[in-house]
Parts: sequence; C-alpha cells; structure tokens
Amino acid sequence: MRRLVLLVAPPLAFGALLLFGWDLWVRLRDIQPYILPAPSEVGAAFLDEPGRYLGALVESLVTALAGLVLASTVAFGLAVLMAHSRVLERAIYPPALLVKVTPIVAVYPLLLIWFGFGTSPRVAVAALITFFPMLVNAVVGLRQVDPAALDVLRVLNASRAQVFWKLRLPSSLPYVFAALRISVPLSLIGAVVAEFLAGAGGMGQLILIANGEFDTDVLFAAVFVLAAAGIGITAVLSYVEARVLRWMTSAERQQMGA
Repeated sequence: MRRLVLLVAPPLAFGALLLFGWDLWVRLRDIQPYILPAPSEVGAAFLDEPGRYLGALVESLVTALAGLVLASTVAFGLAVLMAHSRVLERAIYPPALLVKVTPIVAVYPLLLIWFGFGTSPRVAVAALITFFPMLVNAVVGLRQVDPAALDVLRVLNASRAQVFWKLRLPSSLPYVFAALRISVPLSLIGAVVAEFLAGAGGMGQLILIANGEFDTDVLFAAVFVLAAAGIGITAVLSYVEARVLRWMTSAERQQMGA
C-alpha cells in the first residue's frame, strides 16, 4: 500500500495543482468560457452526457487497437526476417522508412479510394502510424542476444527455430514492450486524425463538431477522456510488461540453477 501511495500520490498532487492553477487563472483574468473554460465547466460538460463521450471513445479505441494489432503483427514478422538476413534488412528498411516519413494526410485520400468510407481506412491510418516503431525496436531486440548463450546453443546444434524461441524472442520482449508503449498513444492519434479527415464517428468527430460550435468545454472534456484512456492503456501495458518480464527472469534463474 505504501508503494502504491508513493507511486500514485505525486502525479495526482501535481494534477490537482495544475487544475487549481488553471481554475484560478480563468477566474482572476475573467476569461470567457468559449476561449478557456474552467475545469469545473469541463467536468460538468462530461457529466451532462457521459455516454456521448464513452461511446465515441469506444469507437476510437476499437479503431486504434485494431490498427495497433495489425501493425505490430506485420512489423514483428518483418523484423524476424530482417534479424536473420542483412540482405532482407536492406531490402525492407527503405520502404518502411518511406511509410514513416510520408504524411498520413497525403495518403488518406488514397486509402479512402482503396477501402471506402468505413472503418478500414481509419484502421489503416492507425496501423501506418504505429508500424515503424515496432519494426525498429523488434529488429534491435531480436539481435540483442547474449553472445555466450548464442554460442552455447550453436554448440548444441540448435536449429534456427530453437534459437528464436529459446533466445531471440525472450531477449526481444523488453524492446517490444517499449515499442508498444510508444505505439499505444500513436495509435490513438492516428485513429482520431483519421476521424477528423473522414468526418464520421469516434472522438475525432466529437472534437470536430465541438470545435465548429465553439463548445470549448466539450472539446476539453473530449481531450481529457482521450488522455485518460491513453494513460489507462499504458498503465495496463506496464503492468503486463512487469509481470511477463518478472516471470521470464524467474524462469531463466531456475534454468541457470538447474
């Protein structure tokens, strides 16, 4: 409990201080609500229609997570090929870098032509924006293996598949989780940007409508809901990472002891 308090108390205290300063600044400067609403007005906007925000959030999260899963699967598969072959790495890396540096806004009209006005182009945007971090981190992780352990497996005539499952995959997991921590907020950004451009569904549409109607309190409430969702998913991911890596370390120690 003490560790939990020490972990949670500082960010909560800092957040409360920021909200207090924000509220005090708005009231002292007599700022109009359509320019900068007070935190109480933002909270009231959310409590008036919580289902509106949560429904839009679920739609955006489904799009973001679908794109993240798609990008992570493809990127990790390509990373396995690149980690085992320098020739394939030189062949795959330039197109992957092209995906990274190409603005999503420039290719979204093509995605609409190819996939139509539905969920597919939005999932594609979320996948494109999260593809490169997973690819690069997975390649580095698959190659960052213990040389002594690799030599032992080679002496034992281990196959490539055995080296992968016993050594390369466990060694890559910290890098993969690091990539996921980067990719989770990126996938949310990609989903919301796609909803901006498509003008249909999700938090992007909610923010777009609020902006057009000068409902700044609704806009801020939507932004806070998105931020809370991103923080929550990242916290869950960090918990899973700690459990998985702790289990791996324990298993490796047992094997060493044996």
